[in-house]
Amino acid sequence: MIRGIDVSSYQSTFDTDGLSFVIIKATEGRSYINPRLTAQTKLARDGGCVVGFYHFLWPGNITAQAEYFVSKAPEKAGDLLAVDWEWTGDHTAASNAEKDRFIREVKRLRPSHRVLLYANRDFWLNRDVTSYAGDGLWIADYVTAGKPRIKAKWTIHQYTSTPLDKNVADFESEDALREWATID
Repeated sequence: MIRGIDVSSYQSTFDTDGLSFVIIKATEGRSYINPRLTAQTKLARDGGCVVGFYHFLWPGNITAQAEYFVSKAPEKAGDLLAVDWEWTGDHTAASNAEKDRFIREVKRLRPSHRVLLYANRDFWLNRDVTSYAGDGLWIADYVTAGKPRIKAKWTIHQYTSTPLDKNVADFESEDALREWATID
């Protein structure tokens, strides 16, 4: 397994030493863009990491949210894209069908990029009814790294949020992740 982190605007800076990948919050809903997106992207790229971007999904306006996300997320071959499917600050959540539609729309708009689903264990086990995760499941379950408590195949496991969101990816090497992430 290889190590990585995910960051949002709350992390003004981070250290890429020992990391193979960094996934950065790009957008939320139809109006929010991470004000640190450009700086965080540069830091991750300068650190030699595989870079990904995620969108925090709100219910409704799924096509508009997908279009907003791909218009704001940097577009470089080999970058990963993801949708963050969980409770919003208003304690609402996109439906399973909306989550599936969003992933499909992002894949349509950016066919040369891998698109992943980020979900916590509760959402995956209790809200998901299709097991559709696009190109891979990014599961949040705060247990031993690489041992999430699910039966589904996972691609990335977020195993803690202390002191920041730490992840492992089920790849033998950073090169293997880069090869998988690059769609011809």
